[in-house]
Amino acid sequence: MTQSRGNALNGAEAMVRLLQAHGVKHVFGLCGDTSLPFYDALFRLDHGMQHILTRDERCAAYMADAYARVTGRVGVCEGPSGGGATHILPGVVEANESSVALLSITSDVSVASRGRYPLTELDQAALFRPLTKWNGVIDDARRLPNMVRTAFRAMTTGRPGAAHLGLPIDVQRAPVDDGDIWAQPDFATFPAWPGAPDPKAVESAANAIVAASNPVIVCGGGVVLAGAEAALQAVAERLNIVVATTVSGQGSLGDSHANHLGVVGSNGGVPATRAIVDEADLVVFVGCRAGSVTTERWCSPARGAKIVHIDSDPMAISANYPTEVAVVSDVRLALEALNLAFEEMGTDKVDFGGADKVAAALKVKFAAFDELAASDDRPIKPERVVAELNRALPSDAVIVADPGTPCPYFSAFYKIPHAGRYFISNRAHGALGYSLSAAVGAQIGRPNSKVVAAMGDGSFGFTVGELETVTRLNLPITFLVFSNSVYGWIKAGQKTSFGERYYSVDFNRTDHAAVAESFGVKSWRVEDPADLRRVFRLAAEHHGPTLVDVISQPLQDAQAPVSEWIA
Repeated sequence: MTQSRGNALNGAEAMVRLLQAHGVKHVFGLCGDTSLPFYDALFRLDHGMQHILTRDERCAAYMADAYARVTGRVGVCEGPSGGGATHILPGVVEANESSVALLSITSDVSVASRGRYPLTELDQAALFRPLTKWNGVIDDARRLPNMVRTAFRAMTTGRPGAAHLGLPIDVQRAPVDDGDIWAQPDFATFPAWPGAPDPKAVESAANAIVAASNPVIVCGGGVVLAGAEAALQAVAERLNIVVATTVSGQGSLGDSHANHLGVVGSNGGVPATRAIVDEADLVVFVGCRAGSVTTERWCSPARGAKIVHIDSDPMAISANYPTEVAVVSDVRLALEALNLAFEEMGTDKVDFGGADKVAAALKVKFAAFDELAASDDRPIKPERVVAELNRALPSDAVIVADPGTPCPYFSAFYKIPHAGRYFISNRAHGALGYSLSAAVGAQIGRPNSKVVAAMGDGSFGFTVGELETVTRLNLPITFLVFSNSVYGWIKAGQKTSFGERYYSVDFNRTDHAAVAESFGVKSWRVEDPADLRRVFRLAAEHHGPTLVDVISQPLQDAQAPVSEWIA
């Protein structure tokens, strides 16, 4: 271990060594005056980490978020005091509410200068407190090692989440005993130390499921986060039961699996798939909060349905539905225990006919989609875009979808054959501008996969500056822009719920291909749907970053799989 002085490190060096000890390989961030000692330590020490310079602190947090999702490792972002600390907040709260282990380090003014009106002073402890699972400002360098270890322990155990560490500049310069530089290796990945279920709860859940006549499993993001895909597949096949997912739960079961119904809920669900949930006499929520989108504002499943709920967070259970059986546990361990229980019960003759129900529902769903996807209309229909991407991309491609046009269409109709993390969307708070920067983290975390960032033109305007980061790193990401010159989700709401009183939602069209070219991104503008397949294949095969600017149908005029608009 390289040290700059006898048996002591300064606080900045100690922070670097502690990140290294926790297995951190990448740090996403943006420089500032109060971060200078930390950057100097990163420069001087031999630590094996790569610092990714970003153009915006919010984007640094989005990158760290997606990086953590595809790697299962803690995502680390950093930024300076003042405006840097406020800019990083959107990515921190998105990760926290999505149960993603993310560490945000923000440098700060010196402890000694507090209350004397130094530039960029603010109460970082108060700022981050409601947005994180754990939060602390390191006022004393002697406390630094323990606070870093506490942050990693908090992020990765129980329900994973985000942590924040404030690092004042004088603490970065103060001495830290190098004998206190150590880490618990378990906390490099998440979920760490998963908790097993109560055997009695598992037995009760198994009995309730077997006793049902028409049960359905609805999986949230907890399945993929816990690495429970194989255990879920075993349950689905043992019982031949329908498995649906939330938007965040995509990848719990591959789309090619006969029991996989796909996404249900108000964003990405369709009437044919909703009917399956509505008709269920028992719904098993697995790693799912049963929030407003998944349940179409708590209307599907209906209030009379019995509920079995499996989640590592007891606060998510029975928050919205009376629960027949609660299983508080890591999702993987709970599903493995359920499989053993079913085996002991002798469930070989249990067959809920899930594959047939799924096939019938998907036939209806894709009949309507295929008709629209074959359209040669201009502007290009979103269905045509998704259908052509299904043909052009490799099966292990990672899709990062922004809210607006991409999320419902990709959730409903893009086919991901394999179980696992191949789809990412910021479903906790739905901020625009997520996908362009999050795709950077996904590509760095999974360098051998094709990563596609899908966004509307409204989102493009939020974070376009990160195209410089992409070209500097020469990342082979493909950016897809649905160009329709409108904040379409809001305009669709004004159309369906406010008598078509459109107000302040339209903007001028940008030549996104030309903008991207100016950053050094290979780009195409597509107006003819017949050109989509050829362009997507060229983009997928290109060795550097690419952008496809699709002149697309405005969302308020499309037939998006969003229940409130369909109604």
